[in-house]
Amino acid sequence: MLTPVIMAGGSGSRLWPLSRQLHPKQFLPLTSDNSMLQETLDRLTPLEHCAPLLICNEAHRFLVAEQVRQAGVSDARILLEPEGRNTAPAIALAALQALEQDGDALLLILAADHLIEDVASFHASVHHARELAETGQLVTFGVVPQHPETGYGYIQRGDALGNQGFKVKRFVEKPDRPTAEDYLASGDYYWNSGMFLFRADRYLEELERFQPQMVTACRAAMKGASQDLDFIRLDAEAFNACPADSIDYAVMEQTEHACMTPLDAGWSDIGSWSALWDVSEKDDHGNAIHGDVMIQDGHNLMVHADHRLVATVGVHDLVVVETKDAVLVADKNRVQDVKHIVERLKAEGRDEHADHREVYRPWGVYDSIDHGHRYQVKRITVKPGAKLSVQMHHHRAEHWVVVSGTAQVTVGENTYLVSENESTFIPIGKVHALENPGVIPLELIEVQSGSYLGEDDIVRFNDRYGRC
Repeated sequence: MLTPVIMAGGSGSRLWPLSRQLHPKQFLPLTSDNSMLQETLDRLTPLEHCAPLLICNEAHRFLVAEQVRQAGVSDARILLEPEGRNTAPAIALAALQALEQDGDALLLILAADHLIEDVASFHASVHHARELAETGQLVTFGVVPQHPETGYGYIQRGDALGNQGFKVKRFVEKPDRPTAEDYLASGDYYWNSGMFLFRADRYLEELERFQPQMVTACRAAMKGASQDLDFIRLDAEAFNACPADSIDYAVMEQTEHACMTPLDAGWSDIGSWSALWDVSEKDDHGNAIHGDVMIQDGHNLMVHADHRLVATVGVHDLVVVETKDAVLVADKNRVQDVKHIVERLKAEGRDEHADHREVYRPWGVYDSIDHGHRYQVKRITVKPGAKLSVQMHHHRAEHWVVVSGTAQVTVGENTYLVSENESTFIPIGKVHALENPGVIPLELIEVQSGSYLGEDDIVRFNDRYGRC
């Protein structure tokens, strides 16, 4: 039985400002109304498989859980990495978990943020890869190249293995343009997709052969794991002692059992704004637009407007991205350099690289709509039945005005309801809680005032989401 393993990490730098560190591209609806993660889950539907395993970091856990729930997947297992250690240890964790719960599992390793346009061809390649994996081979999916791409690693095919694929002759790093053109002309090279299929036990055997310390650390981390709400928490101390390495370097480039199944299914890792432009629907002038956009005498543009009208006049080959708190304008041929802007934001201690103005929490979302000296204004939306933690602030007081719905408010020993067009006040130092007891979303305006307004001025006493 297949066990899908979805790698849902990511730093969110290449599609900034739409993608952020705390809200990377796998959680964004880039190519449809669903997020990339939800599209990945959806394409598993026709395959006979066990409950999917998702691997993510602590900061993304509630986003993953909520998007899985919205996708209608009720049996997903979510493994939380205390710290990122690259793909080889992450897949080892999945292998150990699958062997414990799924028996003789075949792991189908997928990234949460890849586009696959031809799902039927993808399923056919999975079928071929499965036949090879069942014999003990470690199978990677080699994407049939469409152009001389310099942003991907390549796989050179070796001897044929029936109709199912080829032995891997070698893996090669990202080439320069002339080399990529030679690879394309030869017909022997494929893009390295970073997707795999193999038996869980065979992967662990090969990993232990080349990286025994990694397997030892992963076994210790899984032995000390605990269930927390929807999540499987690893033993942090054990896992943090694990060496970091990719599956390519740790196993695939060293094993004698690496083979490849071709994949010709409209694949893209959407690794840049120009890559998203490549796969987007365009008008007669080559313009890909999203949102409220007006283009006058422009061509080959990528314009993404989230919250207001964006207009261009007489420009071409640009990427223009508007969000609530940032605007990017870039030459479409220089979008790989967006990462330098992200690095500068980090170096200057700014927040725009990490999260949007609108921030998702397990109970709902808040939008920081205004701030100034000693005050901050937020619009807060609390999901039906959800409750914020029982908490206290040392440096700020809060005024809450209910816009719609009904709030159940606790301040000290008192609990009461606040309805639409009513307000309440939370003094500095008072233990308090906010809950939505209704069946519609609760929306309120929060005005914070005080000497310090940072999110770290929260002392939690009780929290149903395990954040104490």
